[in-house]
Amino acid sequence: MLYDAPGPKARRRSLIGSIVGIVLIAALFWWVIATLAAPRISANDAVTPGMFDPSRWDVLANPLVWERFAGGVGATLMMAGAAAILAILVGIGFSFVRTAKSRWIRVPAAIVLEFFRGMPVLLMIFFVFLVFSTGAYWAGVIGLGVYNGAIIGEALRAGILSLPKGQREAGLVIGLSTTKTRMIIEFPQAFRQMLPIILAQMVVLLKDTSLAYVVAYDELSRTIQNMQKALGNNYVFTLFIIGLAIYLALNLSLSWIARVVAKRSGPQAGKLTPEDPSAALGAEGTRAITLPVLERDRPPRRPD
Repeated sequence: MLYDAPGPKARRRSLIGSIVGIVLIAALFWWVIATLAAPRISANDAVTPGMFDPSRWDVLANPLVWERFAGGVGATLMMAGAAAILAILVGIGFSFVRTAKSRWIRVPAAIVLEFFRGMPVLLMIFFVFLVFSTGAYWAGVIGLGVYNGAIIGEALRAGILSLPKGQREAGLVIGLSTTKTRMIIEFPQAFRQMLPIILAQMVVLLKDTSLAYVVAYDELSRTIQNMQKALGNNYVFTLFIIGLAIYLALNLSLSWIARVVAKRSGPQAGKLTPEDPSAALGAEGTRAITLPVLERDRPPRRPD
């Protein structure tokens, strides 16, 4: 315990503060709902129905709307999947050149990496689209892949440097070259150690696909914008809520996968690891390995 257990007064104050906080949050939530549900009166006395009025949600009965949503989700996942593969490959390459022995390799790689990390993703996508004359899809894939690859490369480099030096020395002792030691021994451990961070970056990559609107790619957010222009301003809130729910479902699914991987990539609870000193102990706290008793270690016999 880093602090004393709360007494009766502290527990009472904590309970009162919790109740007041819950009441305030509920009041704020109710105010937001009531404000959205209330009709609005414009300057020319025209009445606009509230956000929860059925006239704003009848568009969801049209199957074409859901087809457009499905098309936007598919385009978003296609870009995110290709950019994720490219980002991992770029990250692996950066992690190798950033940990190279030669300064002539490390320093230019560090400059290029910091340049990619410092450039906004929106400008990078637009830069690729204009300079290399790629289509909207490949401009988004390359821009997202290079930017997130630079971040993943730094994470993998940190994972490699965090490994004990004995891992590398063991590989060199058994006759492996420096490159083979890095690829066979060090990199697999660093990749598994940093896998939760990599998956968390994939969540960021998925959300950043919405920036591809700058090159007119029909991902989910641009699809919503196009539907809003076609259907009118009466359905802005409806389309926004549906798009928000889809983004939350995708991102929360990836976050859940990242948490599961984070739990399984580390030491498992209840399982013994080589570093656990109790691994060499028996059930009663004694060492499970019994050594032979030498004759000189036996106690002297008492004469009969």
